[in-house]
Amino acid sequence: MQVTGRYKAIIIAGVAALAVLCTASTMPKTAKSEAIKRIVIDAGHGGKDPGNLGTGRYKITEKTIALNVAKKVGGYISEAFPDVEVLYTRSDDTFIPLHERTKFANTKGADLFISVHCDAFTKESAKGAGSFVMGPAKTEANLKAAQRENSAILLEENREENYGDFDPNSPEGLIELSLRQNAHIKQSLKFAKHVQDQFRTRVGRTDRGVRQAPYWVISFTTMPSVLVELGFLTNREEEDFLVSTQGQDYLASAIYRAFKDYKIELEKIEAAKEAERPAPVANQNEAVTEKAAPGEVVFRVQLLSSSQKVETVPGNFNGLKGVTEYSENGTYKYLWGAAKDYDSAKEMQKNVRKTGYKGAFIVAFDAENHRIPLKDALEAVTVNE
Repeated sequence: MQVTGRYKAIIIAGVAALAVLCTASTMPKTAKSEAIKRIVIDAGHGGKDPGNLGTGRYKITEKTIALNVAKKVGGYISEAFPDVEVLYTRSDDTFIPLHERTKFANTKGADLFISVHCDAFTKESAKGAGSFVMGPAKTEANLKAAQRENSAILLEENREENYGDFDPNSPEGLIELSLRQNAHIKQSLKFAKHVQDQFRTRVGRTDRGVRQAPYWVISFTTMPSVLVELGFLTNREEEDFLVSTQGQDYLASAIYRAFKDYKIELEKIEAAKEAERPAPVANQNEAVTEKAAPGEVVFRVQLLSSSQKVETVPGNFNGLKGVTEYSENGTYKYLWGAAKDYDSAKEMQKNVRKTGYKGAFIVAFDAENHRIPLKDALEAVTVNE
């Protein structure tokens, strides 16, 4: 859809509001570590706000489908990653104001926010699943979609107290909202892409892509945030799929797999950063007892880091025996195993992750038991071979 002249004018006018919206009180916090320890899943609408009513052929509406899928996603994640805390903005048919949803995620210190919805359009032919991140809408269709979801504000009491003079029906207000800065846009886009890949390849949904739009619920969160539109309840074929238990299972499973891929991707980034850090100097030789021969390296698997000292007994490390410790800049780090080649180290890592340490990664030490960058270790192994 082409952008009209009026819409372009609104965008230009909205720039004038940037200074107001980027004050210290509304700016997102500094981006945190990319490790995922806690997520918040938001089921759209609820209670007196049914959301999208669909074609009218079913009693079930958007609020129920969103809740069912949200709880299924959380269940899959909790089962596969017990170390990740899963929280919900609502777990039953309750009306939750938009500002309380974002406040909940922010105060809980979530590392990812997923808001689940169903789409609607005036033409029944519209179909497909899409994901939105915070930003300016590029088309009037996306702008109207944001208006539709933000209209839940009109059902709230004390709107002026919580939203000031923001009007969800005003295109100008939405343009101002879209100008908010987001420190987590890159990570939001990464997760959204994983969601769309899973919808397309695993569930066979029409891929409407990753887009930007000024949705309130993802504009005031202080972590990577994505609003997921599962499909169109105004399309009969998609509505049949969305209201079915099997359809909800498939969609929830797709979002879970997207989370898994996103988590693995971030863990690799964290591992690479860890491998590039300088070698520790305090207490290291005493802690790491098995040394490499001159010119060789030893690969180990790092289980965790802690600001508090942990006794290296199997009961404290999911039954693993032979855990060793060294300290670096006041932080205690715990290692397991020893291998002279990288393939064996990867097998060690795989076995350790099965015990529950999903984020375990490989580190390397030289002949003097000094921690060295992983890339240097791999180069040394290649030269020796």
